[in-house]
Amino acid sequence: MNRNESLLRLKNEHFDICIIGAGASGAGCALDAVLRGYKVALIDRKDFASETSSRSTKLIHGGVRYLEQAFKNLDFAQLKQVRHGLEERHIVLNNAPHLARPLALMTPVSSWIEGLYFSIGLRMYDWFATNDSLPKSKWLKKEEVLTKIPTLNRSKLHSAVMYYDGQLDDARYCLALSTSASEAGAAVANYIQVNGFEKTADGKLTGVKVRDTQTEEEFTINTKIIINCTGPFSDKIRHFANSSLPSRIRPSKGVHVVLPYEVLNSEHAMLIPKTPDGRVVFAIPFEGSMLLGTTDTDSDDVINESTLNKKEVDYLVSTLNPYLDKAIDISKIKAGYGGLRPLLSADPNKSTKTLLRDHEIEIDSVSGLVSLLGGKWTTYRLMAKDTIDQADIIFEQNNDCKTANHLLTGGANFDYNSWKFLVKDFGLAEDVSKHLVSKYGSRANEIGKLVTANPALKEKLDSNYPYITAEIIYSVRNEMAITPRDILARRIRMEITDWQATLRCLPVVADLMGEELSWSRILKEKYIQEYSQEIKQFMANAAGTVVV
Repeated sequence: MNRNESLLRLKNEHFDICIIGAGASGAGCALDAVLRGYKVALIDRKDFASETSSRSTKLIHGGVRYLEQAFKNLDFAQLKQVRHGLEERHIVLNNAPHLARPLALMTPVSSWIEGLYFSIGLRMYDWFATNDSLPKSKWLKKEEVLTKIPTLNRSKLHSAVMYYDGQLDDARYCLALSTSASEAGAAVANYIQVNGFEKTADGKLTGVKVRDTQTEEEFTINTKIIINCTGPFSDKIRHFANSSLPSRIRPSKGVHVVLPYEVLNSEHAMLIPKTPDGRVVFAIPFEGSMLLGTTDTDSDDVINESTLNKKEVDYLVSTLNPYLDKAIDISKIKAGYGGLRPLLSADPNKSTKTLLRDHEIEIDSVSGLVSLLGGKWTTYRLMAKDTIDQADIIFEQNNDCKTANHLLTGGANFDYNSWKFLVKDFGLAEDVSKHLVSKYGSRANEIGKLVTANPALKEKLDSNYPYITAEIIYSVRNEMAITPRDILARRIRMEITDWQATLRCLPVVADLMGEELSWSRILKEKYIQEYSQEIKQFMANAAGTVVV
């Protein structure tokens, strides 16, 4: 992706569809639309997946708890959502095999009655997963469970039910969607802020008024249809288009604590199905660490970034501790993050825990704005399909959706064992090669070529992690990375797994980016100062202290 080329197109061309928001739903819509033959623009006010889409639990799932609620409450809407999630799960796994993979999850139980209950429920989950190649659920004996997760509390453990869902690197998956859309012909650019719309006398939208936040230049993107895919921020765009529209989004805050891998010491994840307030909590291995989350609380703040606080840390840790042989040392927390779910609301009196994660497509009869509201990561492709089907109706077209079998960037000819060739051909370390293959897929060779041209780029950013400096150069040249946070939070996932390591690596990242992007010394120091201050604030919030 080349940002300057995209900017020229955005300023000078007329588009069929302009999509606002380059998270999972927006990038998914862009890929679907361009594959159907439309001329597409995709923009975001920040980076790709910089909000909700990079702050998930990293699971691709139908929603086990939705299935339980569906049968308990005879709620067929919940059942429909589970079916949709399970139908899409295998597509998400298949279309980017380098970024998504099966994950085994354990549900520990304390009695045979509890085990029978969860075993029956998960058998039903398996039954709904048609056309699926994931292994089926199993009820495991205590000793089998302890061989898989050795840190569990033996005295309280009776057995466990093991089932499978998928795991993905959410930020990089979204980036692959955006890159795939760009390579198929879409004009794609980050750091483009929407300030309003051009309208006809009767209120129909004809263009998007934007500002390039990197240069402060303002211009208008001319387009026939505008699709709003801004998640928890959807109401702001809807009100830009038509101020009389009622608000539809009830943001819900969800946070994750990141702990050392050794807390579970397992490649298996864990589902805690019963918490005092009716939530579900997951403990999941990710990038050499363990994610623990999530929470689900009302949030009216869509302006400030959602962050982890001390109360949320205590809640999550106290939820996991009873299942462990040894209590978690809170001082060992490595990182954490928060995000906002874009839950759809029709009833202001409902708790966000009871609101559906399903989606809805709204077409405003006055402005013509198309808004994709609600939804979740697992069903991003179905959400996009439903949205672009509506665009087909508006354009009086009847195009086939082609995304079900469309391999994303890096997915073609993917073979995990190709890491061995990276070792042999480019002299890269084994852990580095495995990391590159699992993030760049069949394009990992491009990183190797950078190392061949400049052997200094073989250096690791941090001795504890497999990330190398060549990735910074690649991300700037090919993945539209603009700021150090783009690299450290989303191109590689260091920010969400290790705050201290992020601070250590920041100067090196800024130096390399500054050379590539011709930053002044003052601009480089500004980036370092601002980002390091953000990380320190995250750390202080989680610890319940004041940043200094």
